[in-house]
Amino acid sequence: MFNALNRFISRLDGDPGPAAKEKPGAFGFQVLRNTNPELAIEPWFDFVVGINGRMIDANSGKQDDSDPNLFAQEVRNCAGASVMLGLWSAKGQRTRALHIPVPADKPTLGLTLQWTPVSVVSNIWHVLDVPARSPADAAGLLPYSDYILGTPEGVLHGEGGLSELVEDHIGRPLRLYVYNHEYDVTREVTIQPSRDWGGEGALGCVLGYGALHRLPAPLSEPVNAPGETMFDTDLVAGAPAGASVSTGPSPPPLEPTDLLVPAQMVAAQVAPGSAPPPPRGKKKERAHHHGAPNLMDDYFKEQEKKSRELDGAPSRKSSPLPPPPKGGPPRGGPPRAGVASPPPPEAQGGGGE
Repeated sequence: MFNALNRFISRLDGDPGPAAKEKPGAFGFQVLRNTNPELAIEPWFDFVVGINGRMIDANSGKQDDSDPNLFAQEVRNCAGASVMLGLWSAKGQRTRALHIPVPADKPTLGLTLQWTPVSVVSNIWHVLDVPARSPADAAGLLPYSDYILGTPEGVLHGEGGLSELVEDHIGRPLRLYVYNHEYDVTREVTIQPSRDWGGEGALGCVLGYGALHRLPAPLSEPVNAPGETMFDTDLVAGAPAGASVSTGPSPPPLEPTDLLVPAQMVAAQVAPGSAPPPPRGKKKERAHHHGAPNLMDDYFKEQEKKSRELDGAPSRKSSPLPPPPKGGPPRGGPPRAGVASPPPPEAQGGGGE
């Protein structure tokens, strides 16, 4: 099912439409090496698909698009100024423009480029599941965040290119270029394929290939730290966008006499030989300010009354508890052990009629 979906998405990508003019051409100058640390250009991932506002396309009919000498000559023509390069990144399949100053004394960019089809970056394999004690687990492959880009052993062509390479290295170490999406780093991993590790596959991991497993955009946006603004205060509920919100004048600063001072500090502030000041009666003032009825208490009392009525519980005010019965406890039961029973009525009088 996933293979059919991948072929359908690939067919959509190859179908020319109205948005095809905004996409880069089928070829570009892939960046192989960047010796200028000030340039935000990543080798292997970035392709130069335009220069000075003009797209580079081998299918445009111009013979100078794929000529590296003419490309370098156009860069030298910008000596003492800046050149604008159109870059397409395999991370997220995004296009951006970059203005690079060209030195007048040495008009070079410090880049090593190669005319390459853009489709080479689609030959990647997404690492999905990594079972324990497998060759992939021993090599340190991380599930769902690692992508196998290639190998220094050669070029991988198509979906079966990696499987053919693994079959040729059964029992031998194999070096792979692996990109991690979470850390945004590329590293070299050495893995030894084997079929005797106790599971399925020579690598011991589940791989995904195709349009559903392309390189995502890097996690470049930082997470808000504690205390930072999470939203714009202008966008308040009920206020139109862009309207300024008036918070009113700031309250006047409190005087030192209005602050509550602990008793030990009051005693320390009193000058020696003088009587301490009388209490200011803060409790009465605070009680006066908070003398409004508590709506929550009234609500709870009302709900408690309704609950008692529904449960049929008797109220103490309406029906008081009945008095205890006269004559003591009933005498129907047998006397308990150790308790003397009362004498009969005829024995209590002492005489007859």
